[in-house]
Amino acid sequence: MNPFDRGRRGGPPANPLNTSPRGVDRVEDWPDGDWTVRMLAGGASGKLYRCPGCEQDVRSNVPHIVSWPTIPGGEEERRHWHTACWRKRLDRGPGRTRY
Repeated sequence: MNPFDRGRRGGPPANPLNTSPRGVDRVEDWPDGDWTVRMLAGGASGKLYRCPGCEQDVRSNVPHIVSWPTIPGGEEERRHWHTACWRKRLDRGPGRTRY
């Protein structure tokens, strides 16, 4: 029995979010497919992104992740997520897309 498994739907990702250094890509296996994930420290880029999980702004100075499907051409579907929103994305209600 894994003490860190809290019974999340679909189970935890194959690679927990905190195992890779920031800025390094890794692949996570989720029930809706494989996703390439990159953790970002949040810099002074000045860009503003919209989190697809909560529909709120991801400020440029906030640590967050960028993800895209691990498929040919998936890089064009990159999305910036709050880290907590990415973890909870499978729990979103019906009618919501994956990103």
